[in-house]
Amino acid sequence: MHWDFAVILVFLGGVVPWLGQRRVRRLTRVPFTTTMERLGLYASTIAVQWLVAAIILWRTAVHGIRPGRLGLAVPDPRLTASASIFLSLIVLANQIFSVRRLAAQPSQIKGVLPELALKIFPHTETERLVFIALVTTVALCEELIYRGFVQSVFQDVSRDMAVVGIVVSAVFFALAHVYQGRRGVISTFAVGVIFATIRWWTGSLVPAAVAHFVADLAVGLLAPKRLRAALLNRAEEGDAAPASQTLHK
Repeated sequence: MHWDFAVILVFLGGVVPWLGQRRVRRLTRVPFTTTMERLGLYASTIAVQWLVAAIILWRTAVHGIRPGRLGLAVPDPRLTASASIFLSLIVLANQIFSVRRLAAQPSQIKGVLPELALKIFPHTETERLVFIALVTTVALCEELIYRGFVQSVFQDVSRDMAVVGIVVSAVFFALAHVYQGRRGVISTFAVGVIFATIRWWTGSLVPAAVAHFVADLAVGLLAPKRLRAALLNRAEEGDAAPASQTLHK
């Protein structure tokens, strides 16, 4: 393995999880976030993700790795389009079901993630527009990083064993979401395996990127209103006194 690839992998597997946890700890200590704070969070995430993606494209180009090897191709347009639609519909249905289930059962809203979501998801039209740019960035960059770069590197290291690239890329993807707790890591790992398998099957990042975009956009636009209502109902019942602070816009 090239030394620069090893450095990137250490960053992805060690520094990124640490930064994510540190950011979440800071957010949990404040009762609410302002519009400027949320926009700043979106902007910084966009900048960092594009920087990492640019470094990966640079270093892989230096080593003569073609874009197609990273999944930046569409070998079979019909298969790619079909997989994109099918995968997107599945993740969209799952996100809608999950948000509705939480909204319908306020008592099931536990842990830090629901209230954290209200601090980072958009509340205004301006925030929603910037959030769309954020979701686009995350979908493109994270797919390039994990299903493109990490999956390709470990598939090469294992002498073209696809399962190694799929599993290891899912592990790195899960580590990047360690701030979500044990359940979040497990679910993210499962999603990573599915996305990586589709990327290997189609030879393209397009299906996973489209599904990633749909999933994040759906939850980002649907969750705030429903979660605010659910937390408010729970607070009125006396189950969550601190929730009133989180509902601040």
